[in-house]
Amino acid sequence: MAVTTYTLPKLPYPYDALEPSISAQIMELHHSKHHQAYVTNLNKALQSYSTAVGAGDIAAQIALQPSIRFNGGGHINHSLFWQNLAPVSSADAKPDAAPALMAHISNTWGSYDKFKSAFSAALLALQGSGWGWLVKESQGGLRIVTTKDQDPLVGGEVPVFGVDMWEHAYYLQYLNGKAAYVENIWNVINWKVAEQRYHGGPNDAFSVLKSSM
Repeated sequence: MAVTTYTLPKLPYPYDALEPSISAQIMELHHSKHHQAYVTNLNKALQSYSTAVGAGDIAAQIALQPSIRFNGGGHINHSLFWQNLAPVSSADAKPDAAPALMAHISNTWGSYDKFKSAFSAALLALQGSGWGWLVKESQGGLRIVTTKDQDPLVGGEVPVFGVDMWEHAYYLQYLNGKAAYVENIWNVINWKVAEQRYHGGPNDAFSVLKSSM
């Protein structure tokens, strides 16, 4: 059984590119340490799973599935997250970089500001660690969803953009001020990427993972 080995994807910008919304210290730690740990542990789990399959050890295969889900989800979620962020000075960080998506958002929530309020409220309502996502459903509608821990979106929905609500994403800069982190994350959303994902399907969004194989 051939085993795919994953690597840490490069960021599309320097570590300090998202300041002051997200500090260089956070970005470097988040990317080079936390994301790298998910990749390392995913590769170990996949190798062990392959060995278990070859040995016909069903119990070991079952025991490894939580690790594959957690670390694989961490790799998927972060790979998507890095791509859906952009420097505040970039034209890609302006909502008008996503005209079709913005029109759909306004039609669904009444206005962009009302959408921001609803999304921010969902993020702040998360208990413990998790993620908030704007997704395009298979029928084409938009909705806000939250996922626990590192659970990935693998149900056929398109992750238009996501926000990491684990403490490691903000604590060094914002301490326990989650609301300030959420307020400032809007300054660095890559709306150009969000528009591209909105027009595409799940395979298009998850193609970002190919660069780490």
